[in-house]
Amino acid sequence: MSGIDGKVVAITGAGSGIGEATALLLARRGARLVLGARRSERLADLVARIEESGGTAVQARTDVTRRDDLHALVALAGERFGRLDVLVANAGVGTISPLDDLRVDEWDEMVDVNLKGVLHGIGATLPVFRAQGTGHFITTASTAAFRVAPSMAVYAATKFAVRALCEGLRQEAGDSLRVTTVSPGAVRTDFADASTNPQVRAQISEMRDRIAIPPEAIARAIAFAIEQPATVDVNEIVVRPAAQG
Repeated sequence: MSGIDGKVVAITGAGSGIGEATALLLARRGARLVLGARRSERLADLVARIEESGGTAVQARTDVTRRDDLHALVALAGERFGRLDVLVANAGVGTISPLDDLRVDEWDEMVDVNLKGVLHGIGATLPVFRAQGTGHFITTASTAAFRVAPSMAVYAATKFAVRALCEGLRQEAGDSLRVTTVSPGAVRTDFADASTNPQVRAQISEMRDRIAIPPEAIARAIAFAIEQPATVDVNEIVVRPAAQG
């Protein structure tokens, strides 16, 4: 099956930003959505907006650091729609600060969400895709997966690891599964708010306000990968502002 219409797509981190924009775009193009995020109230509002516009969506509170939550999200797709065609592993956190700050709990959170969360999604979804004989993994990485900047050592480490993980998955996937990594640059979201270092938070906010692109730009890249024919695997997409160095 090619195109987007009728495909069942699960999205983590769907409550805001890139996840929300992706859900809205795919719903308009006829996808049936299974939405997960930690903020249930945001999910409920998003599902209501999609349904009011004639789309189809269901929700489940999903914390990607919990394996059971990912299994429940995938099971929901099967229960409501009988299959799962695409997993968009979009949940992420950027509690960015210099290493000298020694914010070790925040380092752990980035590893747990950004890397282990992706692994939990693969663990829940891969058996389903194998049984179906088809499926598409799409993972949101970052331009930090290609370039390390000051204050971003741990965040970049998780994104480098995610990129390596997805390349390994691609090589093991065979000819029936597709694997795509989408790496955004500066995007107009609340990403900066996660940093507890005031100076870093101000720097990220300033760059966002000056050059960031809307989350819909990343949603379009995700849609592009999904809508290709089943024999076409778009492996990596980097989307950044033209003004970003």
